[in-house]
Amino acid sequence: MRAEDPKTHRDRYRVFIEDVADGFYETNLRGDFTFFNDALCRIFGYSREEIQDRNFRKFMGKKNAELAYESVNSVYRTGKSITNIVWRIIHKDGETRVLEISSNPIFDKSGKIEGFRGIARDVTREKRADRTNRALFRIALALYRFRGLDERLEYIVKEVRDLIGLEGASIILIDDQENEFFFRAAGYDNTEIREKIKEVRFPLDKGVAGKVYRTGRPVIVPDTSKSPDFFNQVDVQSNYQTRNMIDVPISTYDRMIGILCAVNKKEGEFDQTDLELMSTIANTVAFPIENASINEALRRSYEEVESLNRAKDKVIHHLSHELKTPVSILSASLSLLNAKFSAYKDGSLKRIMERAQRNLNRILEMQYEIEDILREGKYQTYYLLSPLLDACVDELEVLFESEVWKTGKDIKGLADTGIDRILGKIRQKVEELFGPRESVPELIEPNKFVETWLNSLQPRFAHRTCRLITRFEPSSSIWIPPDVLKKVIEGLIRNAVENTPDNGRIEVTVREGKKGPEFEVKDYGVGITPEKQRLIFENNFITYEIMQYSTRNPYDFNAGGKGFDLLRMKIFSERYNFKIRMSSKRCGYIPRDEDICPGKIELCKQCRREKDCPHSGGTTITVQFLPADQYALDRTADKKTEDIMDKKDDNRQQKSKKTSKKIRYARTLLPGD
Repeated sequence: MRAEDPKTHRDRYRVFIEDVADGFYETNLRGDFTFFNDALCRIFGYSREEIQDRNFRKFMGKKNAELAYESVNSVYRTGKSITNIVWRIIHKDGETRVLEISSNPIFDKSGKIEGFRGIARDVTREKRADRTNRALFRIALALYRFRGLDERLEYIVKEVRDLIGLEGASIILIDDQENEFFFRAAGYDNTEIREKIKEVRFPLDKGVAGKVYRTGRPVIVPDTSKSPDFFNQVDVQSNYQTRNMIDVPISTYDRMIGILCAVNKKEGEFDQTDLELMSTIANTVAFPIENASINEALRRSYEEVESLNRAKDKVIHHLSHELKTPVSILSASLSLLNAKFSAYKDGSLKRIMERAQRNLNRILEMQYEIEDILREGKYQTYYLLSPLLDACVDELEVLFESEVWKTGKDIKGLADTGIDRILGKIRQKVEELFGPRESVPELIEPNKFVETWLNSLQPRFAHRTCRLITRFEPSSSIWIPPDVLKKVIEGLIRNAVENTPDNGRIEVTVREGKKGPEFEVKDYGVGITPEKQRLIFENNFITYEIMQYSTRNPYDFNAGGKGFDLLRMKIFSERYNFKIRMSSKRCGYIPRDEDICPGKIELCKQCRREKDCPHSGGTTITVQFLPADQYALDRTADKKTEDIMDKKDDNRQQKSKKTSKKIRYARTLLPGD
């Protein structure tokens, strides 16, 4: 049988590979194409005439050409095939294409290598898709590492630049109040350009970004010099030249929040693939950017609220001290009037004086409660008056003796005793009114302390017919200032008595709980509505309606309180590390806040018997103290935590101030300035 002609065999082979989807090629030893199929033409983007006899390195950049030559030279030296070689060619449209190449030696009859044969597969889309997926995954993971808005935006800009190969990229946000765009983040090869462009602002109806804002669709600009939408003022202000660009919208589900901008592609021109990639990134980062923007706004608002809160505290503290002097004078004046009118038997006059004294006492009590809430005050008035009094002692003494000498009268023997006693009383009053009130913690046995203090309080509500049931069990000692504990006990007892109708029941218990001593006050009174239970320990809060406010005696049923008691206890609990919990059931017969209990069980149409009332409503407030040894450990840990948080707050405030300063500066650099 006659052997088949090799040439005929090659011809049949070449006819077969014309129908193959991948590119097939043959080159001589120099690398000139001697044979190739139509698929290779499609991959390169050139016609047969443009490829024939042309060296494969002519379709590559200098660096990629050197790498390709090395790979083919390796085949020549070893005489062995190589697969999975990566070539990066420049397509006719200017886009870089990634090819996977296999190269095999072609031998002549004598066994010498006369050329190379291989297959070229275009894997540009696969590589780009893989790179895009990796980048999106990397962005999605990284975004939540950066809590600040600027850090997130800078990271996004860097990834976009690296993925597409750009001279510059930026994120343009929308200022709704000023109807302007501003560059919140920018990444450029030139750092000076980057800083300049972040200072630029321009109207929402200008530029390519303005077109994207109006239409909601991304835009490719191949040549800015031919685009009617291009706004060159941005280039003028930043001293930069934009040749080509892509702008895509960054949108949440209900609104556009900004523009992702890419400028000056380093290799080739922007194409649809770049547009799709940027749109995908913009969709991925929209909500993280929105969340970071909201968090930043909330942080600024919180800092403003903190500042206002400090200002409010200063005002209240000042007013609290200003209130002391006139109230003390009024109290002393009322005492003098009472002494003057004691001889009169007029009952109406007595009632007037009692009413005035009662309301004055309420003002004094409110002032003391405010003082407890603002215990961190500096007592500036005291530190001003005390040295001033010391400095004026001699002058007061001279004035006093001069007055006695002029009148020739000894005012009730005061001249003999001298000014010392008077000054002592003045000093005592200054100390009383304006002096520091430091609460010093002590080791206290709760059961004995509560029992003793409750016995001293009982005469104050002796006019009420509430039944008081007590149970005092031994428990661990606690570490707390006695005056603070007294105020907590008195506040809870008074709250219970004032919300329990006559002939109702109140239970007071001290016991050892699971986590430490517990003090519990349980009343079977009107209870609190669910809506107000959520706010019970917040702010200046009262549980009754304002229209029901009255100025009765303390411990009267529904006596008008000021709403500071529970707030003061809450502040005490944070300061001295105890917890307050509450449960309450509103009386079913008066379910709304505006409903009024008659105040006596026998007057209630529903609770006709004493045993009915306890089942209708009531409130239980439990104070959970820490044992003395645990309190000391917790305070040490809290102090360390506070120090750490203070340092973090200082750092955040410094960063926030720098960001605010940059934004304020940027807003001053409007076009035409």
